[in-house]
Amino acid sequence: MTRHQGGTQDRRGQETGVRQWVAQAVKRIEADFNRSADTHLFRLDLPRLDGVHIYLKDESTHPTGSLKHRLARSLFLYALCNGSIGPDTTIIEASSGSTAVSEAYFARMLGLKFVAVMPRSTAQSKIANITLNGGKCHFVDSAPQMHDAAMRLAEETGGYFMDQFLHAERATDWRGNNNIAESIFQQMAHEPHPIPHTIVMSAGTGGTSATLGRYIRYRGFDTQLVVVDPENSVFYDSYMQNDPSLSAECSSRIEGIGRPRVEKSFQPAVIDAMMRVPDVASIATIHWLERLIGRKAGASTGTNLWGALKVAQQMVDAGRQGSVVTLMCDGGERYLDSYYDKGWVAETIGDTGAALQELARWG
Repeated sequence: MTRHQGGTQDRRGQETGVRQWVAQAVKRIEADFNRSADTHLFRLDLPRLDGVHIYLKDESTHPTGSLKHRLARSLFLYALCNGSIGPDTTIIEASSGSTAVSEAYFARMLGLKFVAVMPRSTAQSKIANITLNGGKCHFVDSAPQMHDAAMRLAEETGGYFMDQFLHAERATDWRGNNNIAESIFQQMAHEPHPIPHTIVMSAGTGGTSATLGRYIRYRGFDTQLVVVDPENSVFYDSYMQNDPSLSAECSSRIEGIGRPRVEKSFQPAVIDAMMRVPDVASIATIHWLERLIGRKAGASTGTNLWGALKVAQQMVDAGRQGSVVTLMCDGGERYLDSYYDKGWVAETIGDTGAALQELARWG
């Protein structure tokens, strides 16, 4: 009996130590959040869209340079408070892009090992961004192998598979806590049209669109959520056909968005409409935007903004006034060897000339 009691006391002592570490880990993440100002919401100067104002929420100014910084913070808090992460846990994620960079940042903050599972073909610039934040890379032959490889690696190491595509929509408090939806509406409060007519968002995990759609309904706003989808993604077809089982063999050429399968975090019931955006239009739009504001953005921003411009034009044609909000998901500096390389675009995406001509009518 004495041994049993002693064992129980030892276990309680260990649990108390882990609980204390978790509490400190949460404080570190919250302190990092408090050191970071909210991202800027700026209005595009487009006089030809008479009475309709387009806003971009600039998520590229996060410490890790993208919208995925919010997701990574939420995923870590979710896993910590669920008891999934302790002081010796190795964090595993299936990602070759911005999510891996952001998760590596938070893992280093907490003194944890981080491994990103990615294809061997991943650009060296992305690998460098992950390793710069203290992460390591585990390579597989192709993107479809990433998820299973991450699960195996977590089992082999006793680590935790963060699994952004499963946990994204549940990790964020969609009712508030300064999520991106609450931030947008607070920043719009003093604008000419404070309640947006439409918010336009693309889907990667589907977590951000789920947060936006839920928050709109929770607050009772008369705002439409339009989700834009690139080529080689099944979200649009799944939504239109009401079939979550759809899958495809190809991968999206617009990094960070579009998926070959319908992820668990994608919530079609909170979406009012979807729009498919050609990849040439996405790329043309970021080059048009650079001429307009003097800054580079990632291709998913082009997908978002093309959709926002289409919605705005529909509003003008219908004689409506109002605001349209979308996201600048990340900066374009990490894509200098792809979306900002004319040869790469011509070979991989195609001719953007017709899309640029269409964009010219807006300014």
